[in-house]
Amino acid sequence: MTTTTTPRMTRSLPAEHRGTLMSLAREVTFPQGGRLFDEGGRADRFWIVRTGTVVLDVRIPGRRPAVIETLGFGDLVGSSWLFSPRVWHLGAEAVTPVRAWEFDARAVRELFRDDPRFAEAVARWVGLVLVHRLHAARTRLLDLYAPYGSGIPG
Repeated sequence: MTTTTTPRMTRSLPAEHRGTLMSLAREVTFPQGGRLFDEGGRADRFWIVRTGTVVLDVRIPGRRPAVIETLGFGDLVGSSWLFSPRVWHLGAEAVTPVRAWEFDARAVRELFRDDPRFAEAVARWVGLVLVHRLHAARTRLLDLYAPYGSGIPG
Protein backbone atom coordinates (compact mmCIF):
# COMPACT_ATOMS: atom_id res chain seq x y z
CA MET A 1 0.00 0.00 0.00
CA THR A 2 1.98 2.99 -1.22
CA THR A 3 0.74 6.46 -0.53
CA THR A 4 1.76 9.87 -1.77
CA THR A 5 -0.27 11.93 0.68
CA THR A 6 1.89 11.45 3.76
CA PRO A 7 2.63 14.85 5.33
CA ARG A 8 6.29 15.42 4.51
CA MET A 9 8.70 17.60 6.43
CA THR A 10 9.39 19.78 3.40
CA ARG A 11 5.72 20.74 3.14
CA SER A 12 4.87 20.71 6.84
CA LEU A 13 7.75 22.51 8.57
CA PRO A 14 8.70 26.14 7.93
CA ALA A 15 12.18 26.55 6.43
CA GLU A 16 13.77 27.81 9.66
CA HIS A 17 12.55 24.75 11.57
CA ARG A 18 13.61 22.38 8.77
CA GLY A 19 17.08 23.87 9.03
CA THR A 20 17.14 23.41 12.80
CA LEU A 21 16.02 19.81 12.51
CA MET A 22 18.41 19.00 9.65
CA SER A 23 21.34 20.35 11.69
CA LEU A 24 20.96 17.18 13.78
CA ALA A 25 20.72 14.74 10.84
CA ARG A 26 23.23 12.07 10.01
CA GLU A 27 23.10 9.87 6.94
CA VAL A 28 22.57 6.14 7.49
CA THR A 29 21.89 3.12 5.29
CA PHE A 30 19.88 -0.07 5.77
CA PRO A 31 20.24 -3.19 3.61
CA GLN A 32 17.26 -4.80 1.96
CA GLY A 33 15.46 -6.79 4.67
CA GLY A 34 17.10 -4.82 7.48
CA ARG A 35 14.87 -3.96 10.42
CA LEU A 36 14.88 -0.32 11.49
CA PHE A 37 12.94 -1.20 14.64
CA ASP A 38 10.50 -3.72 16.10
CA GLU A 39 7.32 -3.30 18.12
CA GLY A 40 8.08 -2.91 21.79
CA GLY A 41 11.64 -1.66 21.28
CA ARG A 42 13.00 1.60 22.67
CA ALA A 43 12.08 4.55 20.42
CA ASP A 44 15.20 6.68 20.64
CA ARG A 45 15.55 7.89 17.05
CA PHE A 46 13.65 8.52 13.84
CA TRP A 47 14.38 8.78 10.13
CA ILE A 48 13.44 10.59 6.96
CA VAL A 49 13.79 8.38 3.89
CA ARG A 50 16.12 9.71 1.19
CA THR A 51 16.05 6.70 -1.16
CA GLY A 52 14.49 3.28 -1.03
CA THR A 53 11.36 1.81 0.49
CA VAL A 54 10.42 1.02 4.08
CA VAL A 55 7.30 -0.83 5.24
CA LEU A 56 5.57 -0.29 8.56
CA ASP A 57 4.16 -3.51 9.95
CA VAL A 58 2.20 -4.77 12.91
CA ARG A 59 2.49 -8.17 14.57
CA ILE A 60 -0.58 -10.35 14.30
CA PRO A 61 -0.49 -13.41 16.60
CA GLY A 62 -0.30 -16.61 14.56
CA ARG A 63 0.30 -14.75 11.29
CA ARG A 64 3.03 -12.92 9.45
CA PRO A 65 3.30 -9.22 10.29
CA ALA A 66 0.70 -7.18 8.41
CA VAL A 67 2.07 -4.33 6.30
CA ILE A 68 0.31 -1.14 7.32
CA GLU A 69 1.99 1.34 5.01
CA THR A 70 4.83 1.63 2.52
CA LEU A 71 7.08 4.67 2.84
CA GLY A 72 9.51 6.26 0.43
CA PHE A 73 11.29 9.49 -0.41
CA GLY A 74 10.69 12.25 2.14
CA ASP A 75 8.58 10.15 4.50
CA LEU A 76 9.00 10.14 8.27
CA VAL A 77 9.80 6.74 9.76
CA GLY A 78 9.06 6.61 13.46
CA SER A 79 6.92 8.81 15.69
CA SER A 80 6.94 6.96 19.02
CA TRP A 81 10.09 8.85 20.06
CA LEU A 82 7.92 11.91 20.73
CA PHE A 83 5.58 10.37 23.30
CA SER A 84 6.18 8.57 26.58
CA PRO A 85 6.86 5.75 27.19
CA ARG A 86 8.86 6.07 23.93
CA VAL A 87 8.28 2.51 22.77
CA TRP A 88 7.68 1.51 19.14
CA HIS A 89 4.04 0.69 18.39
CA LEU A 90 4.83 -0.73 14.95
CA GLY A 91 7.82 -2.33 13.27
CA ALA A 92 9.73 -1.08 10.22
CA GLU A 93 11.72 -2.97 7.59
CA ALA A 94 13.71 -1.89 4.55
CA VAL A 95 12.11 -3.50 1.47
CA THR A 96 14.91 -2.19 -0.71
CA PRO A 97 18.28 -0.75 0.26
CA VAL A 98 17.51 2.51 2.08
CA ARG A 99 19.42 5.73 2.58
CA ALA A 100 17.94 7.96 5.26
CA TRP A 101 18.58 10.90 7.49
CA GLU A 102 18.67 9.69 11.11
CA PHE A 103 17.87 11.89 14.09
CA ASP A 104 18.68 11.29 17.73
CA ALA A 105 15.35 11.79 19.49
CA ARG A 106 16.85 13.03 22.74
CA ALA A 107 18.79 15.77 20.91
CA VAL A 108 15.62 16.88 19.10
CA ARG A 109 13.64 16.96 22.35
CA GLU A 110 16.41 19.02 23.97
CA LEU A 111 15.96 21.62 21.22
CA PHE A 112 12.25 21.69 22.09
CA ARG A 113 13.10 23.12 25.52
CA ASP A 114 15.14 25.91 23.91
CA ASP A 115 12.69 26.78 21.14
CA PRO A 116 8.96 26.28 21.84
CA ARG A 117 8.05 27.38 18.28
CA PHE A 118 10.30 24.63 16.89
CA ALA A 119 8.71 22.13 19.30
CA GLU A 120 5.22 23.14 18.22
CA ALA A 121 6.07 22.93 14.51
CA VAL A 122 7.64 19.47 14.81
CA ALA A 123 4.79 18.20 17.01
CA ARG A 124 2.24 19.49 14.48
CA TRP A 125 4.08 17.74 11.62
CA VAL A 126 4.35 14.45 13.55
CA GLY A 127 0.68 14.77 14.53
CA LEU A 128 -0.32 15.10 10.88
CA VAL A 129 1.73 12.02 10.05
CA LEU A 130 0.08 10.10 12.90
CA VAL A 131 -3.42 10.97 11.72
CA HIS A 132 -2.49 9.79 8.24
CA ARG A 133 -0.94 6.56 9.59
CA LEU A 134 -3.95 5.82 11.80
CA HIS A 135 -6.23 6.07 8.80
CA ALA A 136 -3.87 3.92 6.70
CA ALA A 137 -3.67 1.28 9.46
CA ARG A 138 -7.43 1.14 9.85
CA THR A 139 -7.96 0.81 6.11
CA ARG A 140 -5.28 -1.85 5.72
CA LEU A 141 -6.48 -3.95 8.65
CA LEU A 142 -10.06 -3.78 7.41
CA ASP A 143 -8.88 -4.90 3.99
CA LEU A 144 -7.03 -7.83 5.55
CA TYR A 145 -9.42 -9.01 8.24
CA ALA A 146 -12.93 -7.57 7.93
CA PRO A 147 -15.55 -9.65 6.10
CA TYR A 148 -16.18 -6.96 3.48
CA GLY A 149 -12.92 -5.04 3.68
CA SER A 150 -12.70 -1.30 4.09
CA GLY A 151 -15.02 -0.54 1.20
CA ILE A 152 -12.25 1.59 -0.28
CA PRO A 153 -11.13 0.36 -3.71
CA GLY A 154 -7.46 -0.11 -4.21
